[in-house]
Amino acid sequence: MRQPSVIARRVAAASVSLVVAAGAAACGPEDNDAKGAGGDSTPHKGGMLTVLNSNPQQDFDPARLYTSGGGNVPSLVFRTLTTRNRENGEAGAKVVPDLATDTGRPNKDATVWTYTLKEGLKYEDGSPITTADIKYGIERSFAPELSGGAPYLRDWLVGAADYQGPYKDKKGLAAIETPDARTIVFHLNKPEGEFPYLATQTQFTPVPKAKDTGTKYEQHPVSSGPYKVVTNENDGERLVLERNTHWSASTDAERKAHPDKIDVRSGLDSSVINQRLSASQGTDSAAVTTDTNLGPAELAKVTGDKELAARVGTGHFGYTNYIAFNPTIKPFDNAKVRQAISYAIDRSSVVNAAGGSALAEPATTFLPNQKSFGYTEYDHFPAGDAGDAAKAKELLKEAGYEKGLTVTLTHSNAKDFETSPEIATAIQDALKKAGITVKLQGLEENDYSDKIHSVKTEPGFFLAHWGADWPSGGPFLAPIFDGRQIVKDGANFNTGLLDDKSVNTEIDAINKLTDLDAAAKRWGALDAKIGEQALTVPLFHPVYKRLYGKDIKNVVISDWTGVLDISQVAVK
Repeated sequence: MRQPSVIARRVAAASVSLVVAAGAAACGPEDNDAKGAGGDSTPHKGGMLTVLNSNPQQDFDPARLYTSGGGNVPSLVFRTLTTRNRENGEAGAKVVPDLATDTGRPNKDATVWTYTLKEGLKYEDGSPITTADIKYGIERSFAPELSGGAPYLRDWLVGAADYQGPYKDKKGLAAIETPDARTIVFHLNKPEGEFPYLATQTQFTPVPKAKDTGTKYEQHPVSSGPYKVVTNENDGERLVLERNTHWSASTDAERKAHPDKIDVRSGLDSSVINQRLSASQGTDSAAVTTDTNLGPAELAKVTGDKELAARVGTGHFGYTNYIAFNPTIKPFDNAKVRQAISYAIDRSSVVNAAGGSALAEPATTFLPNQKSFGYTEYDHFPAGDAGDAAKAKELLKEAGYEKGLTVTLTHSNAKDFETSPEIATAIQDALKKAGITVKLQGLEENDYSDKIHSVKTEPGFFLAHWGADWPSGGPFLAPIFDGRQIVKDGANFNTGLLDDKSVNTEIDAINKLTDLDAAAKRWGALDAKIGEQALTVPLFHPVYKRLYGKDIKNVVISDWTGVLDISQVAVK
């Protein structure tokens, strides 16, 4: 269940996608109702939706995409066995059937999962979708030339660790059985109660073997969703989608598919995107963005304009920004030093550095404060919003640092309002009040990522962030705190290098649960237990604020993605 470094970038954009982004209180849009702006809020069929994005929709191949819940733009073309519930807020964090009749039927110990396809499913050419196509779609995602997707299947499927895909190995994966055209069975190495979440990833998209063109497939992937690709320019810089006339709403309860055409234009500067959405002229009046937030200065201007403020969608995604400690490096090997820093943090100043309370919410738990993650409220080192310098000094004295100490905080120089200089400076100022002198080490983004994700070079004290591949405590806690996921010669995310047998055992026990509500409660309890060790200092959860055009209707923002769901949008 290891996560590649692309995760941080994916969820930071909350494009999920990924990403994610795209990522944390359990609520939906605050500044608009679910119907959107304008006079007549009833969504109608027809018209063209324009999507204005910073990041191109690269590698538009279901094997290569790393998405959550099927993605945003990808989900218009690719259907999967399961998908996210397309509703506002907390209700949108649930997994629901898509191509399948249900979210999956596990055996007693959740090592075998069986799915049945709905009747009447068709591709864009009218041919039937079969389970053999889903099996083939998964198998081709193992091909080295189509890498980039989620890594779970290689770890979870029996005998998949060394599989090289169908181009090299014609036998395929024996762990995936298709006894008939509508039944597919997955055999797993170990119990995985969250397999229905994994089945939302685009690797579960059906791909007809006869239409597979390998690395060129992204130019015209065969659609199983409500739209088909008619144009793909410059590796996803511009995508034009038109209706798939063989898609039937009777088999798809999730996608509304209101517009006749969707024009995705990427590679734009974020300020230009917000200016165009703000002006809402011409085709931009029916435009949205899936990856560009309002910054602090832009938000201040928008807030002062009643008409613009009514066109801001507010979302939350499972994502936490935090301080990480490496307890193998002095003085962070001393728990009292870590506790002292936990007490000294001034979260109000950190939130201000992240853009203010409209764009960041203070955090005292590692898990995001959403029900689906199993959020259990705790604050083991209560210091209020402004920090408790006196308590921090007391702990430093007990740790043998009565006269204070000097430490180095590593951060990124990227202007992301997350791990950037603004956040580092706020921490530096707060710790100074507690007698801790903080020297700042700013690194360029690639150097920063390489340094903090290597066991050999990981610093003692640094800024980090994490977002989940789906709204559950599993992909949030396991990569960071499961000792068996410490990677000594590769990208490591267990920043505290924790290898606690009781924690590892509880992770395995929760993974066996197929009752996701019961699992969520256990994840929350585990988070509280781990939090006592002060291996991290949770700082804040981001809030996503995004403009949309004046003729956009039916705005839906779920807690799964935290961003506007374009499968629900209608244009005036």
